[in-house]
Amino acid sequence: MTFDGTLDLWKRNLKVVPAEIWEQTEAVVLILADNGLTEISQRIGEMQKLRTLDLGHNQLAELPNSIGNLAAQSDFLYLHDNRIGSLPATMVRLRKLRYLNISENRFSVFPDAVCQMAGLVELRATDNQLSCLPGSIEGLSHLRELHLRNNRLARLPAAVAALRELRHIDLRGNPIEVLPDEIAELPRLEKLDLRWVHTLRPPPWLDALAERGCLIYK
Repeated sequence: MTFDGTLDLWKRNLKVVPAEIWEQTEAVVLILADNGLTEISQRIGEMQKLRTLDLGHNQLAELPNSIGNLAAQSDFLYLHDNRIGSLPATMVRLRKLRYLNISENRFSVFPDAVCQMAGLVELRATDNQLSCLPGSIEGLSHLRELHLRNNRLARLPAAVAALRELRHIDLRGNPIEVLPDEIAELPRLEKLDLRWVHTLRPPPWLDALAERGCLIYK
């Protein structure tokens, strides 16, 4: 059989990734989701043609620094449903990545590396313990979807004004008290989800945003 570049090892109960997997350096898709993995070898950095990597639904507490070697990764990186609390600083090199999912982990501080992933179009960071977003999030100028459901956010930074491509903001289940006026200035915003937010003082521009055609769920 001809190798099509995809290594699909979803739900194989591996516990440990076989060493021969890291030798498949021509792979462009690697799926290791739902395998009870507790660690990933530094050798993953040798798979420099990867465009999609799925490590979701495992038991990972950290990632190897060598993951930053996957600078060609341009499609999807799934890290959701693990035990990760921080990302290696080397991941700032993933500037071509378009989709990142770090939901259902143990992040209490927003990872600095993410703010330098300038190619991101969709970011999912739901179900963590984030209490604030850094002003450096303004670096995600191509972002269209920002999913932050079920965190501990009381406010957003004014830096969101720089996210001119943003279409969808999901803030469900956060203790949001104040929304920055800059949200009203986002020219492409289509959906603002505020369901299960019981602490917000509705800003005066919210109705005007709705009249402009933005769907506001509350």
